[in-house]
This record gives sequence, C-alpha cells and structure tokens, in this order.
Amino acid sequence: MVFTDDEYVISGFWKEESPFAKNYKLMGKKKSITVKGSEIGLLSRKGTEDYISLTDIMKRFDDEFSIYSWMRNKNTVEYIGVWEQLHNPDFKGDEFVTFKNMAGSNNFNLTPKKWKKATNAIGFEVKSGRYGGGTFAHRDIAIHFCSWLSPTFQLYLVKEFQRLKEIESEQENETLGWNLNRTLSKINYRIHTDAIKNTLIPQRIVRESGLVYASEADLLNIALFNMTAREWKRQNPEKTGNMRDEATTEQLLVLANLEAINAELIRMGLSQNERVSRLNETAIIQMQSLLSSPSLRQLPKGKS
Repeated sequence: MVFTDDEYVISGFWKEESPFAKNYKLMGKKKSITVKGSEIGLLSRKGTEDYISLTDIMKRFDDEFSIYSWMRNKNTVEYIGVWEQLHNPDFKGDEFVTFKNMAGSNNFNLTPKKWKKATNAIGFEVKSGRYGGGTFAHRDIAIHFCSWLSPTFQLYLVKEFQRLKEIESEQENETLGWNLNRTLSKINYRIHTDAIKNTLIPQRIVRESGLVYASEADLLNIALFNMTAREWKRQNPEKTGNMRDEATTEQLLVLANLEAINAELIRMGLSQNERVSRLNETAIIQMQSLLSSPSLRQLPKGKS
C-alpha cells in the first residue's frame, strides 16, 4: 500500500523529508499529532480508542487552569456524565447527579482525578511522569473540551485526528491484506453456517416491563446480546474480558448503530423500557439484513 502526499510518497516507512509525515508520530504505542504547530500526544489503551492529551492542548493556549474552568461548567458535567452512561456499565450515576446539581455554583470545583475516583469514570486517563504524562481524555470528550476552549482549534484537531486514523487504517490494511473502508461500505461478510448465523441474531425481549437498567450501556447490551454485562460475566467466569471484547465484527457494527439511535431516543424523551424495545427490534432487523447479504466478502472475525 502506498500513501501519496502531494509531492511525497510514503511506502513502508515514514520519510523524514515529507511534511505530511512530520505531522504524525507512530512509534509503538507512543503517538501524537501536530495541530497548528502544537504537538498533541495520544494515549492508546488495549481495546479502546485513543485518548487525546488535554495537557498538551492547554500548553497551546498557555492556560494551565483551563481544564478546571471547563469542568466547573454545568454543561460540561452533563456531557461527560451522559457520555459515561452510554459507554461505561460501571459508572456511578448517583455521584454524577450530585456533581450535576452542584455544578455552576461559586464553590464548585471538579478535576479529572476527583471525577474518576467518585464516579468510576473511564472518559479520562491521568498519567504521571515527566515525559508523556498529563491528563488525557477520550476523543469525544477532548473534542468537547476544544469546542469550549477554541472552536477553530477544535476543527483543526478533528481534521488531523481523522487523517491519522486514515493512515493507521491504510497501514493495517497493508498488514492484513484487506481494504477496511471498501469492505465496511459494502458490509461484505459471508456467514459459513446457518448455526453461526442464528446465534448472532438477537432474541426478542421478553423481560418484565418496568425494569430499570443500571446504565445505558446495559440497556444496549440487553437490546443486542439479551443480557447485561453482569449476567454475561456470571455465565462466562473463565473469560478475562467483557461481552463486548468477545463480540463479533458484525455485532460491533450493529452496536455502533444502536448507540447513535439511543442518543436520539433519549433526546425524544422516551423511557428506558420504550427505548430498549425499539433498540431490540432494530438490532434484530439490522443483524438479519447484515447476515443475509449474498454478496458479502469476508470481514476479519471477532471472537465467537
């Protein structure tokens, strides 16, 4: 696979003379992007998306207190709280409500460390060390921070981050020997046996109405996997990961769609039981459609 950048061609390694290559550092797990002349570090965690350094972003604006000012904002607390509800089954919602009620008052102060400790949040990573340390946030949260700090810088950050992801995708395609973008756009996947196909299609929910789900993540788990994270763990005590780690590629594709749909249903004011019912029907329809396509090429399989 060859990457073209105007006058330069990068193939197999990064040529130092290329200005495009200088915008990115891809050395093992140490990665960074250069945004408007500022190097922004990225932190990779196994099984998760990249986290972006808020500390490096603050250096760009020479404002060491911007994170704390941003986190005192009520809208910020609501945003990071809802994000955790959607992505973190172990998130402590009661503590979130306490912070949300206090946000905006003169004596309210919140830091990433305090937020993580009180709510068991996963949206922030606080890493110690003189080199490579600092406060990191999941891509969604880091973009929200930039929007508050400087919408213009936010646009440049998103652009450079997307370009980095495209480069990584191309490199992975070269290693694996298949084109991810083309495959995903056609949703090309061949199911080898009807038995496998049947186990992947969710069952219709028959749970008692009126149940309250501990988190939005578990609501999505019920819709797609027909069980909560805790129920899955109880049934699979020998597994070291979680149910999403063990999910197949097509299940993860449908799950990504369900997350977007659930966010819209929340904005519409639907109750949990109404949403889980609609999401379950959507999961069944999408999985059936995905698995029945006759022209699918093979995607790399997840665990099954």
